[in-house]
Amino acid sequence: MKTNAILVLAAFSLLLVFAAGVAVGQATPPTQNRLIGAVQLQSLDLTDEIDSVWGRPLRLRKITLQPGGIIGLHSHKDRPTVSYFLEGEVTYYQEGKPPTVVGPGQGFAEGKATTHWAQNRGTVPTVWIAVDIPKEN
Repeated sequence: MKTNAILVLAAFSLLLVFAAGVAVGQATPPTQNRLIGAVQLQSLDLTDEIDSVWGRPLRLRKITLQPGGIIGLHSHKDRPTVSYFLEGEVTYYQEGKPPTVVGPGQGFAEGKATTHWAQNRGTVPTVWIAVDIPKEN
């Protein structure tokens, strides 16, 4: 008799655990955001930048420029880009503007009117994230 009571109690307990699991599994998914933040770092209106995005990738890259490193003079005529700096500093030389030092937490947007070059004049690598839409991969 005692064994039957234990079996019934165990079966009832398993049934309760299963029912609770089903109830939790069927809980309504949340529809509101909570404890999330977003800060727009850079943006570039593409309306007048490029005629079509057909055949172009949206590319996300992590760039590292070593101390003494240089990115040669180039244009963003057909390659709009936004960048966000994580580490180090780079001196940014944009045509028609004074040199600018860019570091962590800063960034820039480069459109078709941007022709520039850059140099890491520091003693540590400069690391940044760049998102662009190049003509080829």
